[in-house]
Amino acid sequence: MQRRNATVAVIGAGDYIGAEIAKKFATEGFTVFAGRRNGDKLAPLVAEIEAMGGTIVARSLDARKEDEIAAFLNDADAHAPLEVCIFNIGANVNFPILETTERVFRKVWEMACYSGFLAGREAARLMMPRGQGNIFFTGATASLRGGSGFAAFASAKFGLRAVAQAMARELGPKNIHVAHLIIDSGVDTAWVRERREQMWGKEALNNPDLLMPPASVAQSYWQLYQQPRSAWTFELEIRPFGEKW
Repeated sequence: MQRRNATVAVIGAGDYIGAEIAKKFATEGFTVFAGRRNGDKLAPLVAEIEAMGGTIVARSLDARKEDEIAAFLNDADAHAPLEVCIFNIGANVNFPILETTERVFRKVWEMACYSGFLAGREAARLMMPRGQGNIFFTGATASLRGGSGFAAFASAKFGLRAVAQAMARELGPKNIHVAHLIIDSGVDTAWVRERREQMWGKEALNNPDLLMPPASVAQSYWQLYQQPRSAWTFELEIRPFGEKW
């Protein structure tokens, strides 16, 4: 493993996509700054990355708090220059519109949109003086269309997409690559498997081509990072072989 003088910040380093992103960039020599609520849950990821010779710093992080996001990214940049910031908070919920409370709607927006704005802005603040960097956002099917029961989630993901697009137009000429990755499928997690089994029965899990492996998402982010600036992608849609669209 060849170490780089560079840090990747993973905001929303959960057990699946976030963990795989952290592992992929760690294997490529990055110092990983991983943040999530209840940071003690990062202990298995820390152990795995350190066992393979990587470097990771794990932090508890409420990405809705401006001071916490700023401190998290400033600390990451102090370890080694912040080269990549990946915002990976989901906040996926499904409620009929009459059961969508004000609290649910506001909390989902804070988690999936507002915190993305904070993360992108603070990352840009560190990257712009150096004239380079990469800021990536995780989107979903709900970034493109609002499904039944997804008023809160889709509105937040629509908003995050708009934030990312505005940032890409503003920061691209400053040599900062901003990209929005749309995962147009269910991701292979315990929660998704449980939900699909409840809705459609065990047979819904028989086709391995219908769920997105988290490691494939991480690989897509790595490919975005490797793009030359002469061929930057702003928006990339990914879906497994068996997904209809």
